[in-house]
Amino acid sequence: MALSKFEYNSFDVTPVASNAFAFNSTPNGLTTAAAGAMNLITTNTITSAVSSSSFTSSIDSTYDTYVFKIINCHPASGANFTVNFRDGSSAFDATKTTTNFRAYHSESGSGAGVSYRSGADIAQGTGYQIIDADGTVSNNADSGFSGTLFLFSPSSTTFVKHFIVTTNSMVAGGTSQSSNNYIAGYCNVTAAIDGVDFKFSSGNIDSGVIKMYGLTK
Repeated sequence: MALSKFEYNSFDVTPVASNAFAFNSTPNGLTTAAAGAMNLITTNTITSAVSSSSFTSSIDSTYDTYVFKIINCHPASGANFTVNFRDGSSAFDATKTTTNFRAYHSESGSGAGVSYRSGADIAQGTGYQIIDADGTVSNNADSGFSGTLFLFSPSSTTFVKHFIVTTNSMVAGGTSQSSNNYIAGYCNVTAAIDGVDFKFSSGNIDSGVIKMYGLTK
């Protein structure tokens, strides 16, 4: 019976506490491997109503890119899902300039299109940025809002802080729609961004999960 051979450093075993083990040529055959490119930092799991979901620690120079995964956030009432950034104070009020457009299609098939959302962008404002369409996210029992936000070089004190968001939502209304939303912009501040806050424009977040990752440099 022939034996299958593997290169000694060709595969990793299960990661433990942010480290992974890999085989090598040492007598015991194991070494610490590099961490994965996407490192989970914090998980906010919402099981009862809260006004917002904040990330106020671990956003620093450890990583150049932070990723937030928004998973089935359900509103208490039909509302927009929004985000804002903290730039060193206690408030989430960083000055931003942004864009917002969407592609949509109704459940009935009678409506579809791509449009810029002039009511959902910001020009040098400090308010919360809408990251769905400028309709509202449905609070139907089976509805949930999901998406991904990338935040780049938040600790830079030289450059503006860019962010890109892609989301999908069930839009409330007479005929429910799938709305695929594209939002991007920058925090026009030289101070470091050290916090991110998510909330609906009115009412609570009934349930959902938001995860924060750092991408290995």
